[in-house]
Amino acid sequence: MLSLQGYHPAWMGNTVETATIPPSSYNHTSPQDMWYVLTGIPGLEDSRAWISIPICSMYVLALIGNAFLIVTVTERSPHELMYILLPTLASADVLLSTATAPKMLAIFWFQSMDILFGCCVSQMFFVHFIFVAESAILLAMAFDRYVAICHPLRYTTILTSSVTGKIGITAVVRSFIICLPFIFLAHRLRYCGRNIIPHSYCEHMGIARLACDNIRVNIIYGLTVALLSTGLDIVFIIMSYTMILCTVFQIPSWAARFKALNTCASHIWVILMFFAPAFFSFFAHRFGGKTIPHHVHILVANLYVVVPPMLNPIIYGVKTKQIQDRVILLFSPIN
Repeated sequence: MLSLQGYHPAWMGNTVETATIPPSSYNHTSPQDMWYVLTGIPGLEDSRAWISIPICSMYVLALIGNAFLIVTVTERSPHELMYILLPTLASADVLLSTATAPKMLAIFWFQSMDILFGCCVSQMFFVHFIFVAESAILLAMAFDRYVAICHPLRYTTILTSSVTGKIGITAVVRSFIICLPFIFLAHRLRYCGRNIIPHSYCEHMGIARLACDNIRVNIIYGLTVALLSTGLDIVFIIMSYTMILCTVFQIPSWAARFKALNTCASHIWVILMFFAPAFFSFFAHRFGGKTIPHHVHILVANLYVVVPPMLNPIIYGVKTKQIQDRVILLFSPIN
């Protein structure tokens, strides 16, 4: 996702203007010595305590729900791609919320706004890395549903253990290769002492805008990465579901159609929760920058890192019989 002030992930098409102040007018600061100040949610300083309550609650529920999902699926799951991707997605959700929520809560509760440059860049890398990885996981899930519905008799021959492993490794390696340059792009810039980031966590353009260098390379690379990674993932997901719908509506039985579509329902909901805030931020930045308050962008960015991780286990729990059976067994009285 993106926004006027670096909404997650800010490298997705952010067109912030480059610094226009001549570099010679500054005393350049070594990045390793810099401390940044994360302001939280600008304009809502008086509401920090109230905002922290739902964020903390959702973060705790996300940890519990995803841990339960990981244990349940890995303990008794069949050897299908979807049931291998579920704990992977849950792990990514835990990492995303853990990389951001504790610092957000420290800002809200203890006014602990300072963060060292190296820690800020590390947080930036993990936020973007996890986002790209989750996008790849959702694409793999869409491919799994395509094979299961369009080629059910060939499912086990297409999605073998070898293919499944390669898909998982490719998703991680691709995300790492894509996001690693952001670290070097942040370090290559010359900084002039400006250190206020109007956000609750660090991201690429939020750091780059504090430089006194020209940041055009950062902007171009961020836009290119967004189009060639997440953008292509969305295109392939849409193509997968287009072919799924074409196959489903060729089934003569309405009951069979509903059953086939029902197997995709949880995945569709997760996709909407993952990509909808990104599109909101993109269009709000392009067409509503003056009408939508800045604190709305940042508030949505904060909720993004806790709401989907909290809801994903619930969605899959409602739609996955194996998880439902485990919940019933867990809470049923012992005879």
